Amino acid sequence: MPNPTDEQHAAADAFRSGHHLALQAGAGTGKTSTLILLASGTRRRGRYIAFDKAIAQEAAGRFPPTVTCKTALALAFAAVGHRYARRLNGLRQAGWKTGMALGIKALSHAVLRTVTRYCHSADRTLARHHVPRLRGLEDEGLHAQLAQAVLPFARKAWADLQHPEEGVVRFDHDHYLKIWALSDPKIDADFLLLDEAQDTNPVLEHVFTAQRAHAQLVMVGDSAQAIYGWRGARDVMTGFDGTALSLSQSFRFGPLLAAEANRWLTIADAPIRLTGTHAVPTVLAPVDDPDAVLCRTNVGAMNQVMEHLASGRRVALAGGGDGLRALAAARDLKEGRRTSHPELLLFSSWGELQDYAEHDPAGGDLRPFVDLIDKHGAEAVLAAVDRLTPEPHADATVSTAHRAKGREWARVRIAGDFSPPKDTDQHDANGRPVPGPVDDAEARLAYVAVTRTRERLDLGGLSWIHDHPDGRRPPAPNPASPLQ
Repeated sequence: MPNPTDEQHAAADAFRSGHHLALQAGAGTGKTSTLILLASGTRRRGRYIAFDKAIAQEAAGRFPPTVTCKTALALAFAAVGHRYARRLNGLRQAGWKTGMALGIKALSHAVLRTVTRYCHSADRTLARHHVPRLRGLEDEGLHAQLAQAVLPFARKAWADLQHPEEGVVRFDHDHYLKIWALSDPKIDADFLLLDEAQDTNPVLEHVFTAQRAHAQLVMVGDSAQAIYGWRGARDVMTGFDGTALSLSQSFRFGPLLAAEANRWLTIADAPIRLTGTHAVPTVLAPVDDPDAVLCRTNVGAMNQVMEHLASGRRVALAGGGDGLRALAAARDLKEGRRTSHPELLLFSSWGELQDYAEHDPAGGDLRPFVDLIDKHGAEAVLAAVDRLTPEPHADATVSTAHRAKGREWARVRIAGDFSPPKDTDQHDANGRPVPGPVDDAEARLAYVAVTRTRERLDLGGLSWIHDHPDGRRPPAPNPASPLQ
């Protein structure tokens, strides 16, 4: 690695002193190189824990042999999950069918969501606060009545999930991770490195912090990239009991891009501000031939795929098109035929699939693809997927901002589906409507999107921020840096 910065030296010194660390690492600041620096300076045995399997596998080739690199799910599967292998990857089951098997005809969706929320939590028992607040039942009294009805069946569902061989509730990875956490596991290591800590579920946070008695703990991440709250994750860094340090010198891009990133960091009230490197003269300007196009939604991504194909460019879709190819089997349903595809075989009509994706918590992941096929038609989606090119050979990669996290390209364009906030009913001195404030979650996602580039960024669908009141606030100095 290049000569360590003062911030990296500070992290290495604190690690050698035995401090538990919370390391805020901004986009492109060399967080993995810093962790390798820490691990290479000791003969102690360590564990690197990542959320994503590909990241863990890549890290295994870079860390010294004294560090084992795994995902949290891999640790949990090796300990207890393998006993449930027969139940994993079962066929989809509509929520109402699971509810019937559990003996409940209504509220089956709420029961399954309650179990999921419990699995994401650090709690040892199912309780009232795990029951979701349904529309129209937000009042405390009404929610209490809902919880009274739902909890007995949620406990029954959780009991069903304890059986390794068979059961009526579809078993997934969240379930064995929770079962592992409830066993109070001890991770055999002298130090633990938790990556992407800003997107950690409370259940994993509990397992990680419980190792404090015998292991030195280091969590690293970027609070401004906490973009998975919708699936139960939360930023565990800011409240961590340890020494707080930061990495703010980005090696990915230059000062102009750092200023743009700081615009979003200020809006999100993030605990870090970035400094760009003069060695990379990144510019903000239109890009006609981007290496990557970043979108807000899956539907937006498919729209971009079709536009690039129409212009004759070879285009790749981040994550590949296999999922879209499989779901294009929905054309059978649209034509009144059942399909043999395991993701869709429980449906007898396209209307059933639409209802499942719209209303059933077990089918929420299908909704973007249902919307996609409703908009373009199955045949058009199939034709586009057939024409996708593998990323190494593509002229451009299309990705959602969520999938782009952790990646970078030379020339990036932001797609047009990043919408500005709606106008309020107030007006400025010139009689123009005053836009509403930028949502924190949207600001963090925008920060991820604009920091994926090295050389040239076309702001495109995010250029409205320059005219928004929140975007004109001067960025504050780095609040997390101990070196200022």
